[in-house]
Amino acid sequence: MKFVISSSLLASRLQVLGRAITPKNSLPILENFLFQIDGEKRLTIVASDSEIRLTTTMDLVEAESPITFTANARTIQDAVKEIPEQPLNIYVNETNLEITMEYQNGKYNFMGQPADEYPAASNPEGETSELHLPASALLGGINRALFATADDVLRPVLNCIFFDLTNESLTMVASDGNRMACDTIRPSSVGNASTFLLPKKPAVLLKGILQKDQGEVAIHFNSRAARIHTSEYLVECRLIEGRFPKYTSVIPKDNPNVVTVNRAALISALRRVLIFANANNVLIRFHIEANKITLSSQDIDFSMSAEEGLLCDYSGMPVSIGFKGTSLMEILSNIEGEEVAIRLADSSRAGVIQPAQQKEDENILMLLMPMVLND
Repeated sequence: MKFVISSSLLASRLQVLGRAITPKNSLPILENFLFQIDGEKRLTIVASDSEIRLTTTMDLVEAESPITFTANARTIQDAVKEIPEQPLNIYVNETNLEITMEYQNGKYNFMGQPADEYPAASNPEGETSELHLPASALLGGINRALFATADDVLRPVLNCIFFDLTNESLTMVASDGNRMACDTIRPSSVGNASTFLLPKKPAVLLKGILQKDQGEVAIHFNSRAARIHTSEYLVECRLIEGRFPKYTSVIPKDNPNVVTVNRAALISALRRVLIFANANNVLIRFHIEANKITLSSQDIDFSMSAEEGLLCDYSGMPVSIGFKGTSLMEILSNIEGEEVAIRLADSSRAGVIQPAQQKEDENILMLLMPMVLND
């Protein structure tokens, strides 16, 4: 059996699919890609690690007949990525599944395997909810949330992105207990109000997929599983069951001190001052007074310190507060816009960081708990 496909198209799809495969999987067959060719010259390729199933479908230049087989993911992925763009002729011996891949200057030979043991897809059982939103909006929410997820084996719900869907909006939230990222958007369409917890690995896979997608994403989910359709891929994954902390209750409602500062200038100043901070706590002290922020750090163990001033827009009472510098850097790097607004109450309450100008139909909010200042 012979089929023909563009080498660059196959290589790009396999590169994405390969990210779903876990080395040394408990099921050896899951170290393979599943190839399925139907009677309409369509090739479907599947990769899975038993928790996540990633599928893509593409048109073939030519296909003689339907066939289903598997092939080692690393072998075929590494072989195809080295071939320049050209038609790739692939022959599959239907008796022993020997695969011959011919291209302009040569050919590869390797063995495939039967697909009998490859796990079948499973649809979410029971009633499902759905929403539709632009790929760019989902990518932005995932980008802004991923850095704030935790790596806590005892509290797996904090290792996820929490999707909170109402009749009018979708809020994507992540928190590790010390910082929180919260992005609220208006989806293209929504079903019933509901929630789900998306684990980190499928979120990372989606981040890579959506970077080149300008279409719309459809998400069907219930409490246990989700099916996420993009223009070129289908991501199926198990969801984490549990209760995410009530994030709205930790957002301060009355932080009266608002300082507005150039985001790039603040990042640059932080980067310099961080060099002189203690490596164990990375404490950066902020002293804010009329139209000026003073950042300072010190490392007593090595007898070094740094201080730098920045112009800002502030007219409240002087306030001093300490933040973990690396966490603040990550927050500022995941906010867009020329200026950021930092809302503060006192040195013991969380700071709220937002773009000074929000985009239409979007509300981005970052929260960072303070560190103790030893005055």
